[in-house]
Amino acid sequence: MALTGVTSRAGWLDKVRRAESLGYDVLQLPDHLGLTAPFPALVAAADVTTMRLGTFVLNTALYRPWVLARDVADTHRLTGGRLELGLGTGYLEHEFAAAGLPFGSGAERLRQLAATLHEVRERLAAEPDRPDPPVLLAGAGRRLLELAGREADIVGFSVQAALTPGVAPEQALADRVAVVREAAGDRFDNLELNLIVGAVGPDPAGLDLTIARAATGLPDDQLFGLPSVLCGSDQAIAERLLRYRDELGITYYGVLEPHMEAFAGVIPHLR
Repeated sequence: MALTGVTSRAGWLDKVRRAESLGYDVLQLPDHLGLTAPFPALVAAADVTTMRLGTFVLNTALYRPWVLARDVADTHRLTGGRLELGLGTGYLEHEFAAAGLPFGSGAERLRQLAATLHEVRERLAAEPDRPDPPVLLAGAGRRLLELAGREADIVGFSVQAALTPGVAPEQALADRVAVVREAAGDRFDNLELNLIVGAVGPDPAGLDLTIARAATGLPDDQLFGLPSVLCGSDQAIAERLLRYRDELGITYYGVLEPHMEAFAGVIPHLR
């Protein structure tokens, strides 16, 4: 469950409690300039929830590795070892400009992500208590998914991961899972696979497609074929997700705050 919008401590903690009461297992925060700072919000949430607590995902370019390692270590400790460290390359050029950083190419940002992950892990391993939170890498590009297969504990597939020209969306997603499988080799069976939910609801006419529309640029009539756009009864949606579990190995679904209440009815059918 990815939450945003901290306006006060009391309001934030109420929101966290609500997410847990609906049955969610993981609380996540995105990392964008102008949104809530992830690490302090996760530490505060730890006081009122037993959920796992994660970043989804940090813009790695904004952090020096030694600073990030320090914050990860202490957040992991202060949350009782419940941290999931989600890392990404960053993709909004205006955020790089605001931070005074070059945007660079996708390949350059990916190399920086890989180097930062390596150094953070080295610094954490040098700590007396060796904090070792699971690492989540998420995206849709082949090179990022290959890196995730080799290095991550959790691999996240974005809404765009089901988009390949001329290929049916579910097959496109399956192809990307295959990329991860090949890169991971013998470690694949120990990976947790995550899919972002782009929309959820019982009625096509009332479905909030804002997130899926923004992520893909597709017209609405094409969005309904995406694996991350879930339309139907709670039972029907659950059956579809269980099929993805059986066919693709996806067991972890990331829900964004606008869909928190709508997806909650699906959760009991997945237990």
